[in-house]
Amino acid sequence: MKKSRTSSVSRKTRETDIKVKIAIDGSGKSNIDTGVPFLDHMLELWSRHGFFDLDVRAHGDLAVDAHHTFEDLGLVLGEAFLKALGDKAGIRRYGECLLPMDETLVMISLDLSGRPGLYYDVRPVAELVAGFDSCLFHEFFQAFCVKCGLNLHIRQIATGENHHLFEAVFKGLARALDMATTIDPRIVGVLSTKGSL
Repeated sequence: MKKSRTSSVSRKTRETDIKVKIAIDGSGKSNIDTGVPFLDHMLELWSRHGFFDLDVRAHGDLAVDAHHTFEDLGLVLGEAFLKALGDKAGIRRYGECLLPMDETLVMISLDLSGRPGLYYDVRPVAELVAGFDSCLFHEFFQAFCVKCGLNLHIRQIATGENHHLFEAVFKGLARALDMATTIDPRIVGVLSTKGSL
């Protein structure tokens, strides 16, 4: 019988109150409310293109700015994703995607190695996207990598407007994670000569 790869994680601080539920082997259904509509849209795309079922409730101190919401959500989502993966037995481990979004082209390459690292070469054409600082996406991905134990390379190959750029990044990340989390029946245990990830 196939083991369910699902999890729920909550985090509450004086700055944020976040709850995430995820099913890795889902159909791409999502129910998301972060208080930041553009971030909601990006996570909906991520859920749909990765076939992850995702429920997110995030309430942050947006009257200050969106920094705490982005960073803490990255932490909680990363922890939930790692928890849902369980022992990682049978997963392909590596994933990649070269994804176009109209004039924009991004490359995503990743390894669910347990050794977190973010290598981020994204150059938005404007500092603001939907009214907030576009550098907050770096904070989100950094936090996600740390908690998920993910080695992640995000590289912008062709420049485009900000909406297309971040849409390509989130879709590409979703597709690469879907590839990496796919169970390969040829893999016994984990895909590592060390015997663990």
